[in-house]
Amino acid sequence: MANDNNSFDQNEINELRRKKVQSFHMNINDDDLAVGEDYRDMDNYDDESHKSINSFSDNDLKEQMKRNSKNIRKREKREEKRQMKYADHTNTRRFRIIWWSSVALVAIMLSMFLLVGVNDMLAVNRAEENKVTVDIPENPKLDDVAKALWSKGVIKEELFFKMYATVTKNADDFTQGTFNMKTNMDYEAIVNYLQSMSNRTDTIKLTVTEGMSVREIADKLYKKDVIADKNEFLKLCNSNYFDEDYDFLQSIKNAKKRYYKLEGYLFPDTYECYHNEDPKLTITRMLNDYEERIYNNQNVDGYKKAVNVKKLSKESKYTLQQILTMASIIQAEAANEDDMYKISSILHNRLNADINQGVGKLSLDSTRYYPFRSKKKIPVDKKKTFKSKYNTYKIIGLPPGPICNPGMKAIMAAIYPDDTDYLYFCHAKDGTPYYATNLYDQNANLARVG
Repeated sequence: MANDNNSFDQNEINELRRKKVQSFHMNINDDDLAVGEDYRDMDNYDDESHKSINSFSDNDLKEQMKRNSKNIRKREKREEKRQMKYADHTNTRRFRIIWWSSVALVAIMLSMFLLVGVNDMLAVNRAEENKVTVDIPENPKLDDVAKALWSKGVIKEELFFKMYATVTKNADDFTQGTFNMKTNMDYEAIVNYLQSMSNRTDTIKLTVTEGMSVREIADKLYKKDVIADKNEFLKLCNSNYFDEDYDFLQSIKNAKKRYYKLEGYLFPDTYECYHNEDPKLTITRMLNDYEERIYNNQNVDGYKKAVNVKKLSKESKYTLQQILTMASIIQAEAANEDDMYKISSILHNRLNADINQGVGKLSLDSTRYYPFRSKKKIPVDKKKTFKSKYNTYKIIGLPPGPICNPGMKAIMAAIYPDDTDYLYFCHAKDGTPYYATNLYDQNANLARVG
C-alpha cells in the first residue's frame, strides 16, 4: 500500500476483484441451476446479474482500502501505546533502582565522612602529642587557616574543620601570627588557641622613649614591622575611636584644635608587640598603660610612697590635661631630671606672671614647628606656608595639647615644680642648663652658650 490513501497498486485492485468474484460464485444457490444443464440458454441470462459480478468498481475498492488503512493505523497506535507503557514501566523501575542505589551510596559516604570528621574534631586519630610551628598568613581566610593547620598535622580533615569553624561562627575571627601548637588538640582548643594573641610567638619588643611624638612612634612601629601602614596609625590617633573605653579621652573638649588627639596619652614604655599587628591593638596597649600609670598608685623614683597622679593633679590649680601638656614641654626641653623641676618652675612662673609685663608668651622652641620636631622635618610641600597653631612664640599660654608623650618623671615635675623666681632658661650644646630671672640675664646666658 502506498502512503497516499487515494492511490493504489493495480495488482492489489485486481486481487480484491478476483476474491469478490470468487465469493460470488460460491454463494450461488445450486437450485438455481439444473444438474447437467448445458447452459444453452445463456442468451436469456440476466444482464443485471452479470453486471453485479462486475460492479466491484475501483471506487469500492478504494473505500474498502481506506477502511483497512484506518484499522491498520489504529492497531499500530495501540501497539505503540503498549510498547511505550512497557518502556515507561521498565525505565521507572531502572530509575528507582539507580536512585536508591545512589541514596545508599551517598548515605554510606556521608556516614564515613561524618565518622572520620568527628574523630578528627575530637582528636581521636591524633593521639600523638607533637609540637609544631604554624604560620597563619596576613589577612587570613578560613581556607588559609585550614591549609596551614593541615600541612603541619594539627588537623587531618580540612573540609570538616572549615565546616566546624563556620557553624560555630569563628570563620572570620582568625588573625595572622606564628603559633607553637600540639597535634592532639581538638577543634575547640585549636580555635581558642589561635584567637588568643598571647599565644603568638612572633613577638617584637619595642621601646617608646620619653618625649617621642605620635609621628615618631608611628615611624618606629613601621620600621620595626609592628604596623604595616603609618597613615592608618596616625588617623586613629586623631579619631574618636577609643573614646568609649577611656574617660580621659572623653574629657578632651578641644580635640579639633589639636593635631593629634592622642598625643601625650601613648605612654612611654617597652611593649611586646606582634609582627604586622592591627594598629588598634598597638594604640590600645599604650592607652591601657597610660591609664594604669595615671589612675593607679605607682612607685616613682624620688617618692617614698606609691603615688596616684590623678589624685595629685587635683592639688594643682591646673587640670590633668594642662599638667600633661606642661609635662610634654618639660620632657622636650629638659636636659636631665633636675632640669625638669627647674623648667617646670619657669613654666608655672610665666603662666602666673602679669601678661602686661610681656611674659605671657612662653616662647618655647619645642613648640614652634609641632607636630614636626624641627623645621627640617616639615614636608617640602608645606615648608613655605606651614605655621604651627602650637607655636608659643605666637600664642599666649599653653598650646592646645601635649607636644609629645612624657614619662612619669616629667609628669611629676609638672605637678611639683621647684620653688624659684626663674622666668627664662637655655642650654649649652653639651646640655648644661642656664637660668635667668630677667631678660637681661637671659641674653647674657644666650651669648655664653653661643
